[in-house]
Parts: sequence; C-alpha cells; structure tokens
Amino acid sequence: MKHNNHKDQITSLKRIEGQVRGVQSMINEGKYCIDILNQIKAVKNAVITVEGSILKSHLKACLKESLNEKESFDGKVEEIMKLLKR
Repeated sequence: MKHNNHKDQITSLKRIEGQVRGVQSMINEGKYCIDILNQIKAVKNAVITVEGSILKSHLKACLKESLNEKESFDGKVEEIMKLLKR
C-alpha cells in the first residue's frame, strides 16, 4: 500500500512549533494565566486541524483502497477506532 504524502502539513506544523515557543516565552515572562491559556488553546486547535487533515487524507486514500478486500477494510476500521479511542 502506498502511503500519502503529508508534506503540505509542514507549514502548519512549523507555525504550531512557533506558537509553542511563544507559550514558553509567555511563561518565562510571567504573562497573565488567561493569555497563556488562550495561546495553548490556539495550539491545541491547530494540532487538531492538522490531525483532521491527515485523517481525512487517510480515509479518502488508504481506507478507500482497502474497500476491495473485506479483511483489509475491517483491519483499517479497527485501526481508526483504536486511534480515536486514545
């Protein structure tokens, strides 16, 4: 099975990395807790967006490819269910 290329997510991940560094700076500077929490919430939402994009790509490609083989499809569904339960 060919795996999707997710390099289009690198820009978003670098932005998230910068946001996390910003949160660290805010903590080091003793910024207001609510401001820090707002930035952490923004980081979480950005990560969720990247996660959703990669999951959508997986469903459209990998899962779709497995539809022709019942055992493969069932395995992919179980794999996704395990992931979502974490």
